[in-house]
Amino acid sequence: MQVEPGEKDKSLYPKHIAIIMDGNGRWAQQRHLPRIMGHPSGVKAVKRVVRFCAEQEIQVLTLFAFSSENWRRPKEEVSKLMGLFMLTMQKEVKSLNNNNIRLRFIGERANFSEKIQQKMAKSEQLTENNTGLTLVIAANYGGHRDITLALRSIAEQVKAGIIEPDEIDETMIADALSVPDLPDPDLFIRSGGEKRISNFLLWQLAYTEFYFTPELWPDFKAETMQAAIDDFLTRERRFGRTSEQVQSMSN
Repeated sequence: MQVEPGEKDKSLYPKHIAIIMDGNGRWAQQRHLPRIMGHPSGVKAVKRVVRFCAEQEIQVLTLFAFSSENWRRPKEEVSKLMGLFMLTMQKEVKSLNNNNIRLRFIGERANFSEKIQQKMAKSEQLTENNTGLTLVIAANYGGHRDITLALRSIAEQVKAGIIEPDEIDETMIADALSVPDLPDPDLFIRSGGEKRISNFLLWQLAYTEFYFTPELWPDFKAETMQAAIDDFLTRERRFGRTSEQVQSMSN
């Protein structure tokens, strides 16, 4: 694909972007509102970011919507979050489908109500043949739990005599994790000023480039995404090689 002068080469853009959407509660508190009032504004930011990624031909966008630790929050906040989660799926899935976006969920679903579980499954079924952006929503997800379940699955295969312990390798573990058919994230973004990954995609982020911004999630916009990508484009991704090796490979 020929790149016009002044245009960015999208082939160099990250194929998979993972985001921790942090700052909804603080955004509301700064406006003297209850914490929960930040979440609807956070949904608007999600729509802006999804639209941006679709337009920029990003292959995969993974959003950390609700961690396995978030159940510890006040019951009223969790209840309202579940209601917003359901409402958002009901309102937005048709639009995602119309825009050729595939929706997938990772995380343990058993803790959600039967109604939410059914809606998640129907949403995935409706969009499963779409070929544009893949939008992955991490809900009741935790990286430790993801790895634990993967190892448990492999251990069952060893116990059943299907595989030998010395056959276990990194590829086998990766294939047992959530969404093994998708590329690992190239770029990880966290809004809200915190600089940690909070048990998110622990295995998959091994060689990911990190970008932290103080901008609270409801204020997140296309310009912020572009700034993160522009920063990503300045990075040299060596994957254990030397700079000289990387440069020779690109020539």
